[in-house]
Amino acid sequence: MSPTTFPDPAQDDLPAEEQEAPPPACVLTFNASDPTGAGGLAGDVATIAAMGAHCLPVVTAVILRDTAESFEHSALDDDCIAEQARHILEDVPITAWKVGFLGSAENVSAVAEVLSDYPDVPLVTYLPASSWMDEDDSQSYHDALRELVLPLTNVLVGNQKSLTDFLLPDWDNERNPSARELAVAAGEAGAQHVLVTGIQLPNGFVDNVLANAQGPITGEKFERFETGFIGAGDTLSAALAALMSVGAELHSAVSEALSFLDQSLDAGFRPGMGNVVPDRFFWALPPAEGEEPEGGPEGEPDTAPPEPPRRVH
Repeated sequence: MSPTTFPDPAQDDLPAEEQEAPPPACVLTFNASDPTGAGGLAGDVATIAAMGAHCLPVVTAVILRDTAESFEHSALDDDCIAEQARHILEDVPITAWKVGFLGSAENVSAVAEVLSDYPDVPLVTYLPASSWMDEDDSQSYHDALRELVLPLTNVLVGNQKSLTDFLLPDWDNERNPSARELAVAAGEAGAQHVLVTGIQLPNGFVDNVLANAQGPITGEKFERFETGFIGAGDTLSAALAALMSVGAELHSAVSEALSFLDQSLDAGFRPGMGNVVPDRFFWALPPAEGEEPEGGPEGEPDTAPPEPPRRVH
């Protein structure tokens, strides 16, 4: 199967000014419910909405966590996950997927079966940390993800350590693997590209590199934040999926998604006693006290609302 459109014949008989505007691009995301709102489905919905697309959230699991740490999770039944997706896919055409935390090896299999029916829809797979999982469950989960989802993946997103543990578990070199070495390992499993985040540089910066088996393609360096965040990986991968949903070139989509993440983190807030949550609607915030609003004549406020970094309708 491939993405389809469902024209409304009644619209053809209406004057142009009375016809409905086309809907925004739709991104279907498989992810867990995160009660902090920082990551998981809540993070996907907020990010994709901020990018101007529409999120179709399919629940895969429930994570028990606060803003400081994750404790455990409860996975949904695999048939329930597949049916959520099948019903909405029969109704709404999509132009991108995102895969986040799926909860169990059985759920990985169910999701992969759905994904395989739509091979032309680009897929962004995010590899989150899952340190709270039992070792055997974690092993079977990641084995299933490597075997079933990576061959369908256009871009695998994760920080350098998570990707190393996942793709090169026997790595014993004193240095960390390069983005190209991770991309080679991902390519052997079928993934086309990796977006490696959190590469620590000695000058107080962090590098983020998109690569394939031939080498690095693009990347962005950002100044390291001296605070802890949650939800950054879900924000980046959801933003990338939203940009790919409208056919953006991969290198420019990655650059724009990284910029969006950086600004979301810079405007982040601490809702509780734990880590900082990205603010995906940073572009809608009023100027700070003492700052001049952008865009207006000298000495006059700009009456137009601030624009988001991109609208992908």
